[in-house]
Amino acid sequence: MSRLLLPRRGLIAAGAATFGSALLGGCDQLSRSPSARRLLVSAETLTQASQRALLSGQPLAREFAPEQMSRVFRANGSTMPSDPAYQRMLDNGFADYRLEIGGMVRQPLSLSLPQLREEFPARSQITRHDCVEGWSCIGKWTGVPLADLLARAELADNARFLVFHCADDLGRESALGTRYYESIDLFDAFHPQTILAYGMNDAPLPTEHGAPLRLRVERQLGYKHAKYVMRIEAVESLSDIRGGKGGYWEDRGYAWYAGI
Repeated sequence: MSRLLLPRRGLIAAGAATFGSALLGGCDQLSRSPSARRLLVSAETLTQASQRALLSGQPLAREFAPEQMSRVFRANGSTMPSDPAYQRMLDNGFADYRLEIGGMVRQPLSLSLPQLREEFPARSQITRHDCVEGWSCIGKWTGVPLADLLARAELADNARFLVFHCADDLGRESALGTRYYESIDLFDAFHPQTILAYGMNDAPLPTEHGAPLRLRVERQLGYKHAKYVMRIEAVESLSDIRGGKGGYWEDRGYAWYAGI
């Protein structure tokens, strides 16, 4: 399995980084090219189908020994949300924070950090984080398995995706929305290594890495690992949310499925 997946990891990172850089750098010829976009869509569909066939038994992403952890784990993207509500929660140690879980669920939830730590079993895992820009770091993450939260919330039968609404505001292209958001389907949501992490490297999750909660979906590239998670919404379709592509960067040309 590892011999099949590791070469793909580099190919995905290189391809997504190249296209993403072209889009964000203003390469109009590529970003507006229907043929380029069709190629990306067809490649994403093939990638997802192939990866899901390989992962049908829900195997785990590789986990590492403590001595293999990176001495410095690079922070990327937003490192300090400017949102005043977030700043107030940060100032009081997130005592007022509540994770809201709603949408297509039978039992909407509003959970504090102590509830997440005390009412649900914790999972710790040492995994490699692969960024679309081409770098990797190994770190330890501790949090609540997403499957346990969904079991308590009781998903509706027609729920197909989870959307993660975040506190960080990237302040670009307001027509598509400036707040970060991401989404995954239920196949990844119920994977045992998909957690909402409140701890990193045996300490509380640092602000620059997404405090108070960060999604860890270990079989996908880093931009899927939403930081500063405030709310989870279960939905049947992604088409009517923001740009309709399922995430902040996906609305701007990145692949929705970033499996590695």
